[in-house]
Amino acid sequence: MLRCQTDSGWFLIRHPDHARLAGQFAEAWGNSLFARPEPRPDVLEGIRRHDDGWALRDSAPSITRAGKPSAFGVELVGKYTAFEEIDLPDYLAVRGRALDVVAADNPYAALLISFHTCNLLTEHADRSTIKPAELPLLDTFVAGQRQRQLELRAAAAATGRFDDADIEMDRVLDNFRLLQGCDNLSLLSCVDFGGPATLLHAFNLNSGGKSTIAVQRSAPRTFQLTPWPFQVSRLEFEIEGREVGGEIFPSATELQRSYATAAPARLVVTLISPSTIP
Repeated sequence: MLRCQTDSGWFLIRHPDHARLAGQFAEAWGNSLFARPEPRPDVLEGIRRHDDGWALRDSAPSITRAGKPSAFGVELVGKYTAFEEIDLPDYLAVRGRALDVVAADNPYAALLISFHTCNLLTEHADRSTIKPAELPLLDTFVAGQRQRQLELRAAAAATGRFDDADIEMDRVLDNFRLLQGCDNLSLLSCVDFGGPATLLHAFNLNSGGKSTIAVQRSAPRTFQLTPWPFQVSRLEFEIEGREVGGEIFPSATELQRSYATAAPARLVVTLISPSTIP
């Protein structure tokens, strides 16, 4: 789950819905400055489906020790330190499932998801928040993902659908970075992050170089990106979620009851180019 505090409680968004928003960002990506990703259909599928494995878990939200919905919130932007609130074996099973459900259909898309998973669990993981007895489990999982990457890359090549350049590691890594950048932008949008941010990684330019992208909130769920990476100067997207009343819940059962009875609602995310601002 992702959570954004409201006047009366929390707006909760499922991981798969957040990932679909990231996929919409990727679909609009590319202009005279920034390069479009290739192989485009497979990259878009990997970004759109990178959190498919969370659907079952998100159908029954849990709570933190403080009684809040257990979810990615604004306080975790730029961090990955919540392992003390997570059942690590269950979490890794979800991450593995997120890869497996895509690998059966598209090994190239799954390859990008595996790189994303490994990056989250290594470069962005705070190992001090993991129980020492569970660290070998984490390390074994990451090693298994590294092996899966070799297998997925070979499986993608064996399909005959890809040019040699598509399978080269430089392009695979560029596409993984776009996944993380669009994922990052979707997280900022879903939690309505109020401060300045810079998207993860630098992105390919048509000139052959790379550029980072700054993000600044200008109004509720409205963000300015500099430099602008999209095809048109203003974009609007809808994100679905449910609002639950109350900041603290006495049990996961109470949260699940509130979530199950809440009507689905849609919020609008707006992205604007600096050129559109007077």
